[in-house]
Amino acid sequence: MIGVSKLYCGAVEAGDVLRYRGRRAQDLPSHLLQFSADKKPVVVWNVTKQCNLKCLHCYAKATAGASPDELSLPEGLTLLSNLKDFGVPVVLFSGGEPLMRPDLPELVAWTVAHGMRAVISTNGTLIDRERARQLRDLGLSYVGISLDGTAATHDRFRGQAGAFAAAMAGVRNCQEVGLKVGLRFTVSRLNYQEVPAMFDLVEEYDIPRICFYHLVYAGRGSKLVEEALTHGQTRELVDLICARTRRLFDAGKAVEVLTVDNHADGPYIYLKLLQEDPRRAAEVLELLQMNEGNSSGRGIGCVSWDGQVHADQFWRHDSFGNVRERPFSQIWTDLSNPLLARLKDKKRFVTGRCAICKWLDVCGGNFRVRAEALTGDLWAPDPACYLTDAEIS
Repeated sequence: MIGVSKLYCGAVEAGDVLRYRGRRAQDLPSHLLQFSADKKPVVVWNVTKQCNLKCLHCYAKATAGASPDELSLPEGLTLLSNLKDFGVPVVLFSGGEPLMRPDLPELVAWTVAHGMRAVISTNGTLIDRERARQLRDLGLSYVGISLDGTAATHDRFRGQAGAFAAAMAGVRNCQEVGLKVGLRFTVSRLNYQEVPAMFDLVEEYDIPRICFYHLVYAGRGSKLVEEALTHGQTRELVDLICARTRRLFDAGKAVEVLTVDNHADGPYIYLKLLQEDPRRAAEVLELLQMNEGNSSGRGIGCVSWDGQVHADQFWRHDSFGNVRERPFSQIWTDLSNPLLARLKDKKRFVTGRCAICKWLDVCGGNFRVRAEALTGDLWAPDPACYLTDAEIS
């Protein structure tokens, strides 16, 4: 996760982070969490496989009905109790569509009552005014609503006419009750031309946060490999995101803009600032070193609906264990699992241009699951890295 507004526009300075002694995840506010020193994992819990839409790029391969092996409410509360004791700062409830799980309110309420931040990732179509008020009253910190473009593009991605209108109604319902809401946009060649329209929506509706996700080849998204942006298109995309973010800040609109799932964005923004604002570039390099790049298997983890523990939400083909058999904290710290042990220190194991890249300490080797999906070798260079040989040498 790369905070474009934090880095490029100066919304965060290194001193803002260092003010929190020890930089413990539990002590940091949410907007600084990526700079924690202990990297206590943010845990994505896919609480259900059920979804009311049929998205082209769904990493979870969600289905119309719930999976029969989903964790029960008592099992879920046991999981949450262990996450609390382990020091997990944030639980992200996802799916499928998390709002289709009937006991989600009980899970969110327990999470908040025990000092963890609760957020949800949703398609937004089920958030009517009553549901928005309920989520606010539960103490939910944030609602991330996925959009794939304007109405025609989004509806095509989601497999349902009217999905865009329903999602935007969900945005407005959250805003009306004072619940923080933002947008999530996964970029591919099928929709990258609509990024400016997403910024227009942010401005028109005063949406305080938007995340742009680079495509990861997982689940149904595996079928979109040929639709991934070229390196040139990715550079143009990041330039556009930086320019539009700067425009927002120059207009006095402090929108949080992030890119996700391609940590080459960090060095790229640093090199961009090196030409535009060398003083700010030095500050950005310090923040990138605190961020440490991709954190799959370390600063982010995933628990599937059936209790399987994964390095992140895209790595479903490889499990470290099941919370029905051992607590998450034991699974997460058991370095007898060779993959988990290597992911904790993956900079030692990457190969090719990643191994000689001068940005390895701030990129962390980028997305291993993407390298594995395309090459069969999880330690090979991430094919989505768009930095040139000159830029990494």
